[in-house]
Amino acid sequence: MDQKRTYWPVHGWVGVALIAIFWPLNWLLPGLRTHWGFFPLWLGYCLTIDAFVVLRRGHSLLTRNVKAYIGLFFVSAPIWWLFELLNWRTQNWFYEGREFFSDMEYFLLASLSFSTVIPAVFGSAELMRSFRWMDQLKGGLLVRPTRRNLLFFFFTGWLMLSMLLIWPGYFYVFLWTSIFFIIAPINSLLGNRSLLNDTATRDWRPVLSLWTGCLLCSLFWEGWNFFSYPKWIYDVPFFNVLHVFEMPLPGYLGYLPFSLELFAIYHLIIGVLKKDDLMHYVQLDTRY
Repeated sequence: MDQKRTYWPVHGWVGVALIAIFWPLNWLLPGLRTHWGFFPLWLGYCLTIDAFVVLRRGHSLLTRNVKAYIGLFFVSAPIWWLFELLNWRTQNWFYEGREFFSDMEYFLLASLSFSTVIPAVFGSAELMRSFRWMDQLKGGLLVRPTRRNLLFFFFTGWLMLSMLLIWPGYFYVFLWTSIFFIIAPINSLLGNRSLLNDTATRDWRPVLSLWTGCLLCSLFWEGWNFFSYPKWIYDVPFFNVLHVFEMPLPGYLGYLPFSLELFAIYHLIIGVLKKDDLMHYVQLDTRY
């Protein structure tokens, strides 16, 4: 069993310092500032959350494998660009201040910012998994990766994606579900890490860890975005009400399946790259 740390890790101090510096800069400076301030602010979040995990578990994504942790940043940007591509069809969010940048500037600066998404979500999920109350959540719904279920998931995912692309004004919510339904069965068939392996034993704690971890991220994403510039703005048909920061309250539900999509895509990439040693790098199966 790993031992909890009794001291705050050095990289945690770096994270706290980055947050302390770039949070007020992103909120208080006049004019354009978030295009260069977003990355260090969210790098600070990633490092701070990782340090909390070290305190609670004795190890973390960063301390277990530095190269793999850096790799999370490199796979994060192209994964988020996939969602940007789908949003080109749905137009559920857009970036205020985009007009001040050339296409190349926007691509490079946005990619740098997008690189923090997966480290933030996976680190937050490990933090949520470290709490004792999560251990007590057992005996969930049984969902096995049987051939029948995998085919159901796969074709349902493609149906969702088709409906999203054909009728984006009505089925835009499938942006946050279709990818998981398509990729989860592929991961199971290829022998990659899959959440369906956990639900096959009625263990939904990895899923709940991702859900709660991503919701934690969402509060900081939306909160820090509110007074930033450039910033993102939402246009959500039928549910554009009860805003918490820029996000309509019902929109926060999208963060739940989004976290599962990130997990599925990451492990598909790991499988394609033949990095079998990283299949259980993100430790959500057990507390220690």
